[in-house]
Amino acid sequence: NRFKVTRVYRVFDTAGNSSTCSQVITVFDNTMPTFTFVPANVTVQCNSVPAPGTPVATDNCGGSVTITLLQTVSGQSCTDSYVLTRQWTATDACGNTRTATQRINVIDTQKPNFVNPPANITVQCDAIPAPTGPAATDNCDTDVAISFIGETRTNGSCPNAYTLTRRWVASDNCNNTRTISQRITVVDNGKPVFTSVPP
Repeated sequence: NRFKVTRVYRVFDTAGNSSTCSQVITVFDNTMPTFTFVPANVTVQCNSVPAPGTPVATDNCGGSVTITLLQTVSGQSCTDSYVLTRQWTATDACGNTRTATQRINVIDTQKPNFVNPPANITVQCDAIPAPTGPAATDNCDTDVAISFIGETRTNGSCPNAYTLTRRWVASDNCNNTRTISQRITVVDNGKPVFTSVPP
């Protein structure tokens, strides 16, 4: 789209005499392409980041327009919370360029979910199980951290009849947490057993 056109004109009179002149037209292209469609800015959960869209650009002089993509990440407050900027550059046949951007605000506000919470149980005072860690899943974190917070004892009617409340907390990469508890009711309804009786 950058070239010169030379136009030559010749004039004749009735006697056959002639004369010429020329016109030089310099054609240039310094107009940038124009984007006619660019994906909109969005806010999404970390497991719903869209694939790069397909922007459309045209040029005033026609010809093909090449579009390239550059992606950058910024403002990362935690592993799954950040700003993803997609910048497209449209280049026409003469190297004129125009850029367009899409801002994707990636967030993680979803709490982990326990998949096998320990059930509430009733046990004899001599059969209290050790704490068994539950498992948890998350929308983005593939390795959820689970911590045993501890247990609280609530006394009952006698020293061997009470309630234990055990609690666990699951935390994902962005410190979203969910807590779960297990209630263990401890009872003592077994009779004493004589181990020695005078003959």
